[in-house]
Amino acid sequence: MIRALAAKSQTSALVPFEFDPGTLRPDQVDIKVESCGVCHSDLSMKKNDWGMTAYPFVPGHEVIGTISAIGGEVRHLKLGEHVGLGWFSGSYLTCNFCLGGDQNLCKTSEQTIVGRYGGFASHVRTQALWATPIPAAMDAASAGPLLCGGITVFNPLTQFDVKPFHRVGVIGIGGLGHLALQFLNAWGCEVSAFTSSSGKADEAKKLGAHKVVDSKSDAEMAAIAGSLNFILSTANADLNWGQLVGCLAPKGRLHFVGAVPSPVSLQVFPMSVSQASISASPLGSPSTTRTMLGFCTRHNIKPAVEYFPMSKANEALEHLDAGKARFRIVLKNDL
Repeated sequence: MIRALAAKSQTSALVPFEFDPGTLRPDQVDIKVESCGVCHSDLSMKKNDWGMTAYPFVPGHEVIGTISAIGGEVRHLKLGEHVGLGWFSGSYLTCNFCLGGDQNLCKTSEQTIVGRYGGFASHVRTQALWATPIPAAMDAASAGPLLCGGITVFNPLTQFDVKPFHRVGVIGIGGLGHLALQFLNAWGCEVSAFTSSSGKADEAKKLGAHKVVDSKSDAEMAAIAGSLNFILSTANADLNWGQLVGCLAPKGRLHFVGAVPSPVSLQVFPMSVSQASISASPLGSPSTTRTMLGFCTRHNIKPAVEYFPMSKANEALEHLDAGKARFRIVLKNDL
């Protein structure tokens, strides 16, 4: 039996819960959970904000742990190996997207906390492909958020060929944005942080921003107009997207990884004049995730983390919901 914490409804607190995971498939592994990050998606799923939550609901998709059981077809992992698990826990493997290395775009992909039990538990099960080895030199205790927040902002750098000499803007200096600043600085880009909070300017520069732009200042926005090759939006708020597109250089791109609440409305003509693009992306493939972890190890990139014991998961979710997390939360397993 697996011990876990589960919500029985969208309004209930997490309570102790046990379940039998059934027979391990030949292509699966079980992970003994050491720690698990707390992502805003866990909160959204618990509240059924996206209308796809099944109860009882066990959150957790930023797992760090060790392999505790291996299916008969798995050859690339071994018992006791340190691995991480993010949003995805399975894919078809032989569809065109999987064969092309885009398993994160697989139409039949399985999500760690959608219709199955996640990592706020003693163990979690996954298709072996999605159990990503953790480099020995990496601080495993703080690495969990890289498996979701980290890969979410790293993936666009590889998908859209962001160059080291590009000027890149980051919107939203939070759980995603604070990692994006570190990645882009190490990537070699000139990095501008957009923020409406003057109190975040010093923090943004410490994280890697070369410039901080007050998004509420028309003068500062005008000064940066037409200069950025790429803008990465991690915000979950409605903004003046037309003004932000105006900050792009010719052939620039506005890319979304944050789920903004309302439809994005833009005038096509100004975009066509400069050949601007808008796009969005989900997390990343197993290969890109491995590349990201290696990049983090090489450049000593880490999430800024607050720790809670897993038994205090309700308090951690409340802390996150109140907007007090700086910048990510990790639960240390004491179940």
